[in-house]
Amino acid sequence: MNIRSFIKDKALPIALLLFAIITSEIFLIPYQIATFIKIYIPVIVGSMYLLGIAIEYAMKKSYYNNVSTILQDLEEKYLITEIIKTPNFIEGTILKNTLEEVDKSMAEHVNFYKYLRRRL
Repeated sequence: MNIRSFIKDKALPIALLLFAIITSEIFLIPYQIATFIKIYIPVIVGSMYLLGIAIEYAMKKSYYNNVSTILQDLEEKYLITEIIKTPNFIEGTILKNTLEEVDKSMAEHVNFYKYLRRRL
């Protein structure tokens, strides 16, 4: 995971935030509000959003780099779901649950051909 692809993935929310900041600033123009407030609002909102994105990126990058490292070191790649931890973000949890379902399906399929087909 690199920062460029992560930011590209966040392009729509960033564009919507910029639109919201610009329109709120436009609505503040006719009112006698201090310039400090007119600057403070978009700076704080933008910086808090960017901080949230940075924290999310660091969390996901750490997790996916860990998964990639573990996968490279494994000889039996199908055991990845047994080794990786369940992440604390929704996309990673969905991915891990999906991989666990795939592993379970594969094991059932192998067992069917290994044990049940012999009886037929």
